[in-house]
Amino acid sequence: MSRITLMDYAALEHEAYDVAPEKMHSGSPRQILSNHFSSADGQFHTGFWEAEVGKWQVNYTEFEYCEILEGVIVMTDAAGNAQTVRKGDRFVVEAGYNGTWEVLEYAKKVYVIFEPKTK
Repeated sequence: MSRITLMDYAALEHEAYDVAPEKMHSGSPRQILSNHFSSADGQFHTGFWEAEVGKWQVNYTEFEYCEILEGVIVMTDAAGNAQTVRKGDRFVVEAGYNGTWEVLEYAKKVYVIFEPKTK
C-alpha cells in the first residue's frame, strides 16, 4: 500500500556505533540504530535502537516517543531525578531533557522522533 510502510526489523539496515568518549560515564555500550523512516524535511524519524550495558550523557533537542521492547534503563535528569523504564513501558522524552541514560540490561526500543526546526 502506498504511503504505509510496515516496520520490519529484519529488513532494515543496522548501523552499529559507540557512544562518543566525552559522553561516557561507565561501560562501553555498543549501540545499534535501525532507522525505518525519515521524512523528507529531516524532522521526523522512526526505527529501532539497541544498546549494551553502560551509562552516558544525553542532551535532547528533539521530542522522542519510546516503547521499550527489551531490557531495563534508568534515566536520570540533571537535577538527579531518576526514572526506571523496562520492557512494556512507553514514554515521551521532551526536547530540553538533559541527563543520563543508564542501560542496566541489554535494551531495545522503538523510537519516534520529532526534531523541531531551529529559528
